[in-house]
Amino acid sequence: MLAQIKIILLSICIISSCDTPKTKVQTSENIPDKVEVKSLEIEVGADQMSYYLPKLKGKNVALVVNQTSMTKEGHVVDILLKKGVQIQQLFAPEHGFRGKADAGEQIKNGRDVKTDLPIVSLYGKNKKPTARQLQGIDLVIFDIQDVGARFYTYISTMHYVMEACAENGVDFMVFDRPNPNGHYVDGPVLDPSFSSFVGMHAVPVVHGMTVGEYAQMINGEGWLKGGLTCNLEIIFCKNYTHKKAYHLPISPSPNLPNQRSIYLYPSLCFFEGTKMSVGRGTTRQFQVIGHPEYPSDEYQFTPISREGAKYPKHENKVCKGYDLSVLPISELKEKGQLNLSYLINSYQNFPKKDEFFLSNKFIDKLAGTNQLRQQIMDGKSEDEIRKSWATNLVKFKKVRKKYLIYPE
Repeated sequence: MLAQIKIILLSICIISSCDTPKTKVQTSENIPDKVEVKSLEIEVGADQMSYYLPKLKGKNVALVVNQTSMTKEGHVVDILLKKGVQIQQLFAPEHGFRGKADAGEQIKNGRDVKTDLPIVSLYGKNKKPTARQLQGIDLVIFDIQDVGARFYTYISTMHYVMEACAENGVDFMVFDRPNPNGHYVDGPVLDPSFSSFVGMHAVPVVHGMTVGEYAQMINGEGWLKGGLTCNLEIIFCKNYTHKKAYHLPISPSPNLPNQRSIYLYPSLCFFEGTKMSVGRGTTRQFQVIGHPEYPSDEYQFTPISREGAKYPKHENKVCKGYDLSVLPISELKEKGQLNLSYLINSYQNFPKKDEFFLSNKFIDKLAGTNQLRQQIMDGKSEDEIRKSWATNLVKFKKVRKKYLIYPE
């Protein structure tokens, strides 16, 4: 049983259609397998103010937020301040509070220009809030839009914040948001020996969970240090199912500019561990693939220094390769699995195969295993590679089912 987890159930009715939200303790026994959801516009957790504002009254609050933390009325920080919530601290993940920093760029502490609230970076050396940073805080709210890929670091940030809250007796609340890649589960399950900030848990590359569901799994599987669990409360989305398409209204990071890039990202991020560019420094990030020496006349692009991509791979060099920005968005969603053909074909056609993968073997951290790299080098087909994932994926899906909040 998942102890200490309280969840506000919003507009989800098990037997009949109803408008009155229910509050229930969410446990492995009573998370419903199937829930009927009205075919209405999806509403994110942050918009369910009538349910969570009373719980914030009189509490000193900190928030883990970025540019995606929006309500219908505006940014959640601005709105909560207007509602009289006592916000003491802001924590910023990778890319910063305003979401403009490069991937991997050091984020500095500071103050928000608009509200003058202190901002503490949770990227770089300080990935986990310290006891001092949480001093006097009663509750931390996590409200960040994720894209459902294990190597997208916002869920790693959430892990460390949950751990800090558990260690310091601070409550943790998630304003849940839909997962745009929540309609499928795929990829190699991470081998713990390859754990890093771009992959901390034994989950596949595409885990098919919202951040709220994922937080339940972190708590329930005892993944926090020492098997701790935090006092977790989730504010549900309304009218969301895992099969329901959700188009992000705001770019979740500088190099995922649109829905097509978000659908392609789980398949193309492997290229970050290779010599090939995926379009950082262009306007088609994670929608093109290329290298200056790649033998293709199909498409060319030239990465240049831009906001969010200050020093892109192959800067100012003409890269030859492929343009995936012409692929229909509907087809990308309907595929419902990783596409390894991009990586396999690029390796097979690369002029210097022994230089295709970066010498630091970053590909292994992204894949969560060294098996994928070795399989590609050995000339394995996509079907052969996919079969090697099958057993672990079946096991993961059984575990995942315990923590699902929304119907599949």
